[in-house]
Amino acid sequence: MPTNITIRDIPDEVYKKLKQQAELHQRSINSEVIFYLKQMVRSHRPDPDQVIARAKKLKQQARGSLTLQEIQQAIDQGRP
Repeated sequence: MPTNITIRDIPDEVYKKLKQQAELHQRSINSEVIFYLKQMVRSHRPDPDQVIARAKKLKQQARGSLTLQEIQQAIDQGRP
């Protein structure tokens, strides 16, 4: 079931821009706000612990692929 919220003290410039965007998209201001809220919720940030765990796993998998000397030689040669 939908829930109602009230937003207070919206800066005039934000309201004007929101109203312009709603008119451009042929939506009510309420529908425009819901649209942006849905976009924001969908574009969540990944959990930092998961990112770190994934990075550690990738580092383990890559270990031993190249030595520091081989990397430096590739840099010095301009990377083939």
